Amino acid sequence: MRLGVLDIGSNTVHLAVVDAVRDGRPDPATEARTAVRLMRYLGHDGRIVQAGVDALSRAVAAAAKAADRFGAEEMMGIATSAIREAANGPEVLAHLEEVAGVPLQVLSGREEAELTFLAARRWHGWAAGRLLVLDIGGGSLEIAMGIDEIPDFAVSVPLGAGRLTREFLPTDPPTEDELAALKAHIKTALAPVARAIAEQPRPDHVVATSKTFRSLARLAGQRVAVVGPEERRRMQLADLKDWTPRLAKLPAEQRVELPGITPERTYQIVAGGLVAQRAMKVLCVDEIETCPWALREGVLLRRLDQLN
Repeated sequence: MRLGVLDIGSNTVHLAVVDAVRDGRPDPATEARTAVRLMRYLGHDGRIVQAGVDALSRAVAAAAKAADRFGAEEMMGIATSAIREAANGPEVLAHLEEVAGVPLQVLSGREEAELTFLAARRWHGWAAGRLLVLDIGGGSLEIAMGIDEIPDFAVSVPLGAGRLTREFLPTDPPTEDELAALKAHIKTALAPVARAIAEQPRPDHVVATSKTFRSLARLAGQRVAVVGPEERRRMQLADLKDWTPRLAKLPAEQRVELPGITPERTYQIVAGGLVAQRAMKVLCVDEIETCPWALREGVLLRRLDQLN
């Protein structure tokens, strides 16, 4: 069966299509993505402005056509924090459902964390032991930890790289005052999470699943020798702390010349780096390993479990 998932995120509209076999690993068939950077289109009243709705509509229409072209027999649609929190989110969602031709489920922050955790658990397996999973999106940061496939601890914090860039870093490159204000905000937001995590058993393995983490790991980490085509890297906190201030000194157009920094991430990689750095510090994590699977794979895996 060919399954597709349409993910309307804060940064991109992403279509993933896989060939699913009962009790087998989903085999990627194709994918398509359009960078939208939805946080740019939030007005002061918290509404997505018409230009943003138009950009989303074009991206969703293109993804729907691609799904038809590649023969997706069943489509699932999800929307995350940017749509969830927009003042006109319900109206925008209803419009996008018409464009996509499929129902769109707005995931809660906890659901995002749990589905991402499921994907990481399946990828790394039971041998990973107690797993801690970090994911930095455009609108939020998800943290989940547990020993099973459903995490014992899962939380979503409004510390997405796109959101923080829009709210705290209007200058390119950012000023020292802007950076100081952002660091203080991140520290305050993560303090209750750090206290809650401290009450949990220590993780055996720490992984990060987001494009932000993968970009940072390509820049500041080391490649891991593994079997298969999927690239995996490890990144130490000490190396990230060395690179973050260097990124902040460069304008966005120069950051894309660095390994791992793509054009759609260059504007928000500084904020993402600061969130990653602080999260690793307060969670007492010295090293993370990137994971190729994330939220979309978690949605697909949950659907396959239902079919099985």
